[in-house]
Amino acid sequence: MLVVGGYGTVGGDLTRLAAPSWPLLLTGRTPEKGKALADEVGAEVRRWDLSDPEPFSARVRAVISTVNDPDDRVMLAAIRGGVPYVDITRWTARLQRATAVAAVNPPKAPVLLSSSWMGGVSALVTAALAAELGGAAEAQIAIRYDLKDRAGTDSVEFMDRLGLDYEVTENGQRQMIMPLSDAGFVEIGEHRTKVARIDTPEQFTLPLVLGLDTAITRIGFSANSSTSTLLALKKTGFFRWGRGDSFEKTRRSMLYSPGEGGSALLRIDVRGRGGERRTAVIKDAAGQAHLTALGGLLGLRRVLGADGAEAPTGVVFPEMTPVPQDVVSALEKAGVEVTVS
Repeated sequence: MLVVGGYGTVGGDLTRLAAPSWPLLLTGRTPEKGKALADEVGAEVRRWDLSDPEPFSARVRAVISTVNDPDDRVMLAAIRGGVPYVDITRWTARLQRATAVAAVNPPKAPVLLSSSWMGGVSALVTAALAAELGGAAEAQIAIRYDLKDRAGTDSVEFMDRLGLDYEVTENGQRQMIMPLSDAGFVEIGEHRTKVARIDTPEQFTLPLVLGLDTAITRIGFSANSSTSTLLALKKTGFFRWGRGDSFEKTRRSMLYSPGEGGSALLRIDVRGRGGERRTAVIKDAAGQAHLTALGGLLGLRRVLGADGAEAPTGVVFPEMTPVPQDVVSALEKAGVEVTVS
């Protein structure tokens, strides 16, 4: 099993989760940084810098990417090698591009684009709730981003997209939305959290897969004052005139100050066609990186047909799971709290 970025913040957690099930090959730009982890879990570590044109070759059973792959090198290598592939890193525009690239280069092995929030966890749980209801018309996702949690540098990449309007499906109509709009408070677990709109891939895929009329994702931070600061900056137009490369460090420094650890917390509300509702609150005390890694692990099981169902074919998204009834129990077995009401 090849884990690209296998000793980074999310990749390291994924490596530890996957090591009991498969032999692993970890790659990254500086393999000496991954030696201790590789020794810990009995993995091999090699260099693969995605910005380096030098080709990379390995015999592996499947590939999962935990790092940005803007030129689709990892995905194309997996497709050309006929190897199952999972990606947990793409924002919506890159996911759409990957879908087009895979259409031009039809895969013989499954390609799972699992980059909805937390490595596909948000989409998986939405699918589970929709299955309970016998179908769904609406899903609303509210995320509490813990500023004290461990985080990799790519974890605040969404800061670079706050000046770009994005498309959503709402009340059966596609429309353009401004990031950080529609702000308000949501009870997420025990926390009254100020949240606002954000571009995430599940808002693109959930209506396609589950036939939703409305799919909305909002995000807020563990300190409501941080959310208020972003909303105030939005009013100045900063995220439009300050979205160039020269302001990248400034944008990311507003939120990228990773701590020693925190909790991953999100709430998903799903409404059925008959008006019935289900709410799930998902909490991972091990943090956001762990929950994202767990989403990646579930993705690997899916493309290998190791989750109790036959492996898929072609390009798929996490909410296309054939076993939605098993999603909650799979999360709980990994130590995640899921409260459904």
